[in-house]
Amino acid sequence: MSNKRTFNMLAVTLGMTLSVLPAISHAADKQLTVWAWDPNFNISIMEKAKEIYAKDHPDVKIKVEDFAKPDLEQKMHTVLASGMTDSLPDIVLIEDYNAQKFLTSYPDAFSPMDGVVDYKEFSPYKTQLMTVNGHTYGMPFDSGVTGLYYRRDIIAAAGIKPEELNNITWDRFIELGKQVKAKTGKAMLSDDPSDPNMVRILMQSAGTWYFKPDGSLNIKDNAALKEALRLQKAMVDAGITTPSVGWSGRVSAANKGDVATVTNGVWFIPSIKAAADQAGKWGVAPTPRLNIAGGSNYSNSGGSSWYVLSASPNSKQAIDFLNSTFSKDVGFYQRILTENGAVGTFLKARTGAAYQTPDSFFGGQKIYSDFATWLAKVPEVSYGQYTYEADAVIAALLPSLYQGTPIDDVVTQIDQQLASQIQP
Repeated sequence: MSNKRTFNMLAVTLGMTLSVLPAISHAADKQLTVWAWDPNFNISIMEKAKEIYAKDHPDVKIKVEDFAKPDLEQKMHTVLASGMTDSLPDIVLIEDYNAQKFLTSYPDAFSPMDGVVDYKEFSPYKTQLMTVNGHTYGMPFDSGVTGLYYRRDIIAAAGIKPEELNNITWDRFIELGKQVKAKTGKAMLSDDPSDPNMVRILMQSAGTWYFKPDGSLNIKDNAALKEALRLQKAMVDAGITTPSVGWSGRVSAANKGDVATVTNGVWFIPSIKAAADQAGKWGVAPTPRLNIAGGSNYSNSGGSSWYVLSASPNSKQAIDFLNSTFSKDVGFYQRILTENGAVGTFLKARTGAAYQTPDSFFGGQKIYSDFATWLAKVPEVSYGQYTYEADAVIAALLPSLYQGTPIDDVVTQIDQQLASQIQP
């Protein structure tokens, strides 16, 4: 058999073989990997989003991987700093307080989503914190909009009506706390002397932070910070607090009925409800405000958002996935509120039935409707790159504040220590 004839026969055979094979698909290339933490919240919600997207995109496979939050953050920093990004996921969850640090430390690592995502549909404070150099990155996710949780029975025993807690100042809160303490023996709230969470809540309610929008320190002339520190000490001096340590201490104080109120994010609701014997005894009012220019009754504590890695070969697919679910699907937000207790920052979702349902545990109050209303009014601030460094400095200095160190001296120490820590 001649070589030519052999070649022709092989060509025919190969052609027949290829004709019966299925067309080559890029489905294998359409696998998205997501990194997140908390299987009962973030992971569970992303799995629901995956199910929704799969209905119209069956060829896209999405794998959600669960990490401990510190491990995820450390791995992200290590890999991004090395420049060897092949091991990174397509999508990653980043806490809001850390967003600016990632976006500015690794300026080309994340894909901008402006031009695709309609950010006007989200709470303004949320989109501001993911905007750098005129571009907005990330898909806004859950909110930490705060409220003043209160025990209806305890304040009633003190002769206080629920409406008396609406839109008050923190100074008025202290006066009411004295009344509660005098008539019931209960503390108004718990206090962890090494936790700066309340300082953050108070500052953001007035639209300021540890840093200015350009990243420079905002400590010395920060009226909201000084007022927050004054109030922290005033509450302790008034005898309306009870000591607590860490997260478990705060939850325990609420569940045991040791306090009349708790100020925290909407995500604290499941912890409140952990005390089943208190059903019907709780209510929620707007967060008290600072009695200074710019003070408001709205603030935030925590929250996170989804980001797409620019090194991902499927970054466009990843953005489409996030945009199709977290940016358009009102029903999705109703489901994650009902099943996970998640209040998203997607404003259209506020009109859904799940947000309008009375909650019997909170005395029939439409608590999620109230939180959604407050969410749209949370002041915008720039968290900067060093929020946790600032937190650590303040946590270390709060005990000296309580022991009598003048506020101006404490503020000077905060400024000096932070300035030395964040020198480039």
